[in-house]
Amino acid sequence: MSEVRIAAELRTEFGKGAARKIRRAHKVPAVLYGHGTEPRHLTLPGHEVLLALRTANVLIRVQGDGVDELALPKGVQRDPIKGFVEHVDLLLVKRGEKVTVEIPVTVTGEVIGSALVDQQLVTVSVEAEATHIPSGVEVDVDGKDVGFAVTAADLQLPNGVTLAGDPEALVLHVVAPQAAELPAEGEEAEAAEGEAPAEAAAE
Repeated sequence: MSEVRIAAELRTEFGKGAARKIRRAHKVPAVLYGHGTEPRHLTLPGHEVLLALRTANVLIRVQGDGVDELALPKGVQRDPIKGFVEHVDLLLVKRGEKVTVEIPVTVTGEVIGSALVDQQLVTVSVEAEATHIPSGVEVDVDGKDVGFAVTAADLQLPNGVTLAGDPEALVLHVVAPQAAELPAEGEEAEAAEGEAPAEAAAE
């Protein structure tokens, strides 16, 4: 995984007022922590952060104001309406270090006939080297029929990547389409009886 370099400024003002001021300048408040160090409060350029976070588990090289560290985004707060980034927690990592992350599960191929894919997990938890985190894992359902199922243990993970979650967790299975619910015979009879008085009244 390639690094994204982002310029950083150390910040000394805290609180909601200071954070609003940073956001008005189209920047993002952030905290850099990990490896037993004291958390460092940073200000990052908003546009660059937004672009970087489009990649899952992006590796960020934070540089500036005496800071030159490699980090992974571990907590991102976004505006619920406009979607812009309001705050980022960055976890310090080192080359060769193992980290636990969530990676997306992508389904490829077409199942047989009218069968449907019921995907239970859209991400899975894995352990990988911080600088070799896979972008995701694919599950091929091409030509599969009703009854086909994939658990987390069945996923084909890249070399050096191991499952960190429950191996028996159901990722997806192929199911039959739900048949339209038809009224029972008793319900049909009740409906007919209910219509009789109206017909009689019409006569």
